[in-house]
Amino acid sequence: MNSADPIWAMGLMCGTSMDGVDAAMLLTDGIGVAAFGPSLEIAPAYSTAQRLLLERVMADEATSGAATGDLNRAAQAVTDIHFAAITALRARLDRDAALIGFHGQTVFHDPDAGRTVQIGDAERLADLTDLPVVADFRSADMVAGGEGAPLAPFFHFALARHIGARAPLAFLNIGGVANVTWLDPRKASPEEEGALVAFDTGPGNALVNDWMMRHTGEMLDRGGAAASRGQVAEDRLSQNATDAYVARQPPKSLDRNTFALAGERMAGLSLEDGAATLTALTARTIAASVEHMPVPPSQWLVCGGGRHNPVMMRMLADALEAPVKPVEAAGLNGDMLEAQAFAYLAVRASRGLPLSAPGTTGCRAPVTGGVLSDPRRPRREHPSGF
Repeated sequence: MNSADPIWAMGLMCGTSMDGVDAAMLLTDGIGVAAFGPSLEIAPAYSTAQRLLLERVMADEATSGAATGDLNRAAQAVTDIHFAAITALRARLDRDAALIGFHGQTVFHDPDAGRTVQIGDAERLADLTDLPVVADFRSADMVAGGEGAPLAPFFHFALARHIGARAPLAFLNIGGVANVTWLDPRKASPEEEGALVAFDTGPGNALVNDWMMRHTGEMLDRGGAAASRGQVAEDRLSQNATDAYVARQPPKSLDRNTFALAGERMAGLSLEDGAATLTALTARTIAASVEHMPVPPSQWLVCGGGRHNPVMMRMLADALEAPVKPVEAAGLNGDMLEAQAFAYLAVRASRGLPLSAPGTTGCRAPVTGGVLSDPRRPRREHPSGF
């Protein structure tokens, strides 16, 4: 096989909302997209006990650092559920992956402090699968002065080429945090100056999900049902905790819990009004992101769980002066796009190609990244994170 030939890679992703683990196959040479393969989701990703453990680790990492025992147990849970997803997807394949892209579970991300923590045992995963695993996608970017996020923009550029886009457009991912990629498909490569601008826009689903969990025990506002019955409390959105971040020039990125204070400001509202107000907060911070783009996008293609919320999509359509569509309208799979992205990035990493650029993370120059764990190499003892 020529080193530039497309290969089948498997990408894995569990976002900060922790609602499911996605696994997807992609045929790529690390530049273009040759074909999409089978995919699946395991949901919920974690048991209640595992989720509580991960939430404790996230809270501890945000203060003094998680206890080693908790971190190791959490890393094992992350590795085990991802291995289950790999095993389930392999059962559907007529050919195996050549490589796995394993993002792990983000439990802390603070670019201002130069620190990001994704947990999971890539070496153990390589041993369990007998396949090479690329992980630790963010560290090299941060060493090079970048924010370490977002990482999907290079894949978005490849997707825009794949669907034949001719004008600048935006890919919007609404997960726990919302992030946007503005791109110009007329540029020769994603690392070319002016090809990409990408950043976290503000809260995605996290605040709404936390509100629902606190008040109903449900993990999300399914179908926007609660928000659809509520009224937006405009006074709770004025002088909000997100304002300074929204005005800040990119590059910029967020931790899932950065805007917990904004959620706390909803105290005293009804379930429905709180859900409507937090949904509006997400939509408005996304709409404000246009101020940081070279030109307004010709269209917005939405992926992530937020696109399943019709209230969120309606608010976005009202706030943005361009068509807002789920990525399925362009023939893409919005549920699997991030997992596919890590398959794509794993191939790029294995071939020494850049994963980020100044326009996406603020790194000093285009930089590759990722760490390869080969099942044939000696192992460290009890690794818990990247």
